[in-house]
Amino acid sequence: MSNKLLTRKGETIPSIFNDFFKPWDQLWDTNSGGRFLPGNMHLLTVPAVNITDNKNHYEIALAAPGMKKDDFTIDIEGNMLTISSEMEENREERDERFTRREFSYSTFSRSFSLPEGVIKDKIDATYVNGVLRLVLPKTEDAKKQASMHINVK
Repeated sequence: MSNKLLTRKGETIPSIFNDFFKPWDQLWDTNSGGRFLPGNMHLLTVPAVNITDNKNHYEIALAAPGMKKDDFTIDIEGNMLTISSEMEENREERDERFTRREFSYSTFSRSFSLPEGVIKDKIDATYVNGVLRLVLPKTEDAKKQASMHINVK
């Protein structure tokens, strides 16, 4: 005789409590825009970044849809490249019976250590289709550096 626990995929037995507690759960659920989180914590995100090492340059691609090129600030201090943004939006809807105002504010900052061999004054940045793309050209010495393969023991 087997002592296996009988299980079933999905929810266990439906219960009236599922629907009863659903509104309460949604207040705290970050995936559904919980209203009791500090500030707008459910809206906080940091843009995803892809970094590639090509023969002649490095490339940083930062996903930031819904922004404008003027929303970005790109600074270099020493060997630290920082991409940041602050967006503030005020919207107002007027109807004959009501006025609704919404304020939106978002900010982010991403910093990257630049490798040796980047020509800092030749870095180029473009923003197209929601992607901020930085091309960081390499010096001739950096282009010549041979790649290396390391075996795992």
